[in-house]
Amino acid sequence: MASRDPLMKRRGFLGAIGAMAGAPLLQGCAPELAPSLPPGRLLGDAPALGHRLRGGSAEPLPAPGETRRIPVLIVGGGIGGLAAGWKLARSGFDDFLLLEMADESGGNSRGLGTAAGPCPLAAHYLPLPGVEALAVRELLAELGVLQDDPRALRPTYDERYLCAVPQERLYRDGLWQEGLWPQIGASASDRGQYARFQELMNAYRDRRAFTVPMAYSKRSPELLALDRVSMRDWLLAQKLDSAPLHWYVDYACRDDYGTASAETSAWAGIHYFACRSGEAANAEHDTVLTAPDGNAWLARGLERGITSRSAGRIVNGALAFRVEQTRRAVLIDVFFPAEGRSVRYEAAQLIWAAPLFPVPRVFVGEPRLADAARQYSHAPWLVANLVVTHLPVASAGAPLAWDNVLYGSPGLGYVVSTHQQMRLADAGAVLTYYRALAGVSPAAGRESLLARSREAWLDEVFADLGRAHAELRSLTVAADVIRLGHAMARPTVGFVWGGAREAFAADSPRLRFAHADVSGFSIFEEAQYRGVLAAERTLRRLGVRFTSSLV
Repeated sequence: MASRDPLMKRRGFLGAIGAMAGAPLLQGCAPELAPSLPPGRLLGDAPALGHRLRGGSAEPLPAPGETRRIPVLIVGGGIGGLAAGWKLARSGFDDFLLLEMADESGGNSRGLGTAAGPCPLAAHYLPLPGVEALAVRELLAELGVLQDDPRALRPTYDERYLCAVPQERLYRDGLWQEGLWPQIGASASDRGQYARFQELMNAYRDRRAFTVPMAYSKRSPELLALDRVSMRDWLLAQKLDSAPLHWYVDYACRDDYGTASAETSAWAGIHYFACRSGEAANAEHDTVLTAPDGNAWLARGLERGITSRSAGRIVNGALAFRVEQTRRAVLIDVFFPAEGRSVRYEAAQLIWAAPLFPVPRVFVGEPRLADAARQYSHAPWLVANLVVTHLPVASAGAPLAWDNVLYGSPGLGYVVSTHQQMRLADAGAVLTYYRALAGVSPAAGRESLLARSREAWLDEVFADLGRAHAELRSLTVAADVIRLGHAMARPTVGFVWGGAREAFAADSPRLRFAHADVSGFSIFEEAQYRGVLAAERTLRRLGVRFTSSLV
């Protein structure tokens, strides 16, 4: 229910924000003097530090002033790096160090704090993991969320993390509907094509042709050939030309891969729809696990798995800028911006869990790796967290859901931070809006992302969501904009099985890679799998006994 006095609600909420942020924020906040756009932060990529890494700054990175020796060094504190450290620590091995460039670990799975509570920075859900994703299930069991044997076919999950209903809804032609398959305005022919598409996906699923982790997927010539055609063209080849079906598939590709269906490998596009086999004793198979701050609870769980067993093993604010393999060790030069100095680490084993796009500039004497890294492209994303005094009115159809999508939008809709808490509509919340800049080249998207102001992007966000929520701008009292220039690897046509990934998926005596980039696309399960796999390969190299977390 909406507040009977929105103005008083807004004033009270602005006061709460002011108490958190300091009195200056309240200056000029009377309604008649209110700015057209709410205050907030511009967050995300640090272009100045990246410019120094690329050697484009007048102030070069300092040479190392000391050398430290360590058996295992992990570079990158996203999910891949945290998973690698989690597996090492879980196996009783604690002689390692994890270095992360940002001030906080977690990568795209970090959360943010606001006056209305926590919200996601980017990644915001985890589908029910299938039996192949054993490492994910072991983590969930450790966190008490999976409440059975991790190998059980249909385990029970903690109800607090199962997404509350309604899970998702779609806005089209002035109306809301439950679910994302377009029903409003769909013809009998459209619905027939929906059924045909689902039959094709079910056939792939029944064959277990596509799995998570993707490394367990079948590799018959027929399946690998799907990588050489786009998802859009594959649909047309199946005589599936329904406009709403194409919209939905394109939405799915942009949502998981940051890439339009016309550029996405059909192998990756079908993987999205046919790979999920997770079930639960107390939920439908398509239910997702989520929390107010998105996937941050998973990142914190991995981090606790390290720090509870091996204190002091994670160091933030550390930029690895040079890597060189020698006969006896791997040399990694690391810059600490807060201290203005660099340190050389001499590691017996290196797990590179950072993204792969810096590899050509960072790795010395590795032309094969450099060439493979240049074949990758990464999608730029925009995320906006809108702090609202109360939720938009749930009218014109289905009630407000956790995930709310607008048909035909350049964005991907928004999720509601308080959905799991079953709070009343007149309570403050955060709406997290997502947009993959998929309509232009990644380079052009990054240029636009960095060149445009927070206010310019917010104008676009409000214009987009305003089609469904005309009152949204007046409800929003703070807005953070997050820029993610290299948010995820893009599984474009010919890339997934084109050979570039294999350079990073292979094991080597002293070096292995543990980022979701190695899988060719970015989802939690892939990042965790690559981290655990790298850790287990490292333990074998060191002669440490362990119990595998992989199928």
